[in-house]
Amino acid sequence: MPHLTRTARGATDTGIRLGFGIPGFAHPLVAPLEWGELTRPGTPLKWVVLNVANGPGERPDPHCLEAAGRLRNGGVRVLGHLDARHGARPFGELVSDAHRYLDWYQVDGFSLDRCPTERAALPEVRRTVTTLRALVDHAHIVLGHGTHPYPGYAETGDQLVTFAGPWSDYRWSQVAEWTADYPPERFCHFVHGMPRGHLEEALRIARWQGASTIYFTDRVGTDRVEGAGAGDPWESMPGYWDEIVSRIGTGVSE
Repeated sequence: MPHLTRTARGATDTGIRLGFGIPGFAHPLVAPLEWGELTRPGTPLKWVVLNVANGPGERPDPHCLEAAGRLRNGGVRVLGHLDARHGARPFGELVSDAHRYLDWYQVDGFSLDRCPTERAALPEVRRTVTTLRALVDHAHIVLGHGTHPYPGYAETGDQLVTFAGPWSDYRWSQVAEWTADYPPERFCHFVHGMPRGHLEEALRIARWQGASTIYFTDRVGTDRVEGAGAGDPWESMPGYWDEIVSRIGTGVSE
């Protein structure tokens, strides 16, 4: 099968400990149960993206502030959502949004949605990430490519989203060979439209492809890497949330 072709890690990948990266639920007023579930003790949660209004919004939102505060008080990283628009977003706008996330929500880092993948765009992404790291001590930066980018991006972000899309593509996906040079903690997979009956297969694919951060859902919608909005598959929890939590286990290794 295509997802079992990784040669540099082989069977040792079965020991990969998985955890969740949450791409961004709907607003806490729309999805209160989802945000509440994230604070349940023992949930293997690595980080949660806060997306107020495709960014930080125009003013502080008390509901988002409360939700983010509960997570941070529980030791969970909260990342501000920044839309890079595949490299079309001006540097100044991204930094301005980052400042508002930090001032209003005290975020622990940022998720750069729709991050470019090309080699030519790498210097500008590196410039942006360097600036973001200067704003937050020990900032956690996730580059939301949604596919395998030029390998140099792995030296820029803390984590790369190397798959974001439907189950129909994921089950036949192949991993880029260069990823074998990096530990599983560097890679994230987001899969939507995945039926409950394929959960074990999906977990096996993530481990064999060397991605330790995942989010699987049976919701369907557009293929945006992160964020919440109309038709967004990430805006609510999967129907099998309890089952996937129990399969992964309690706590995370980081």
